[in-house]
Amino acid sequence: MNKILETNRLFLREMTMDDYDALYAVLADAEIMQHYPYVFDEERVRAWIERNMNRYKNDGFGLWAVCLKDTEEMIGDCGLTLQNIEGEMLPEIGYHIRRDMQHKGYAREVAAAVRDWAFENTEYPALYSYCKYTNVGSYKTAESIGMHFEKEYPDEANEITHVSVIRRGE
Repeated sequence: MNKILETNRLFLREMTMDDYDALYAVLADAEIMQHYPYVFDEERVRAWIERNMNRYKNDGFGLWAVCLKDTEEMIGDCGLTLQNIEGEMLPEIGYHIRRDMQHKGYAREVAAAVRDWAFENTEYPALYSYCKYTNVGSYKTAESIGMHFEKEYPDEANEITHVSVIRRGE
């Protein structure tokens, strides 16, 4: 197991296909994915894992498995990816936490750790988080780690995309 980061209660490690069932419980949950254009099926979950495994090789980062320290159970994903934000490829902190593990501060805890890791291990001048404008929980999590509203723009997938940002040194 290749641990990338540790926090007080959690650790992040690279995902593998062995994480399929745990990740399916997150990405195939209609309530969690209500702000996405679709709920994930089996094929999309497998592709998600493969895409992140490729990101680890190609970019040196991706979405990592979020695991409880005390049990090593995977409860979601969080990490850094390059995303198309209004036509520009920008570093984005993303997160998904299983429904029964939400509202415990886990997303904030790992997103803050990823923010710190990204500023220590990359040269990006800013980090972003983006979501559908109705996904208040997601952008409140971004704000809780020091991000602030940058802009909203019309987008085919999200109708309107909400973008938060934190700049190096803020």
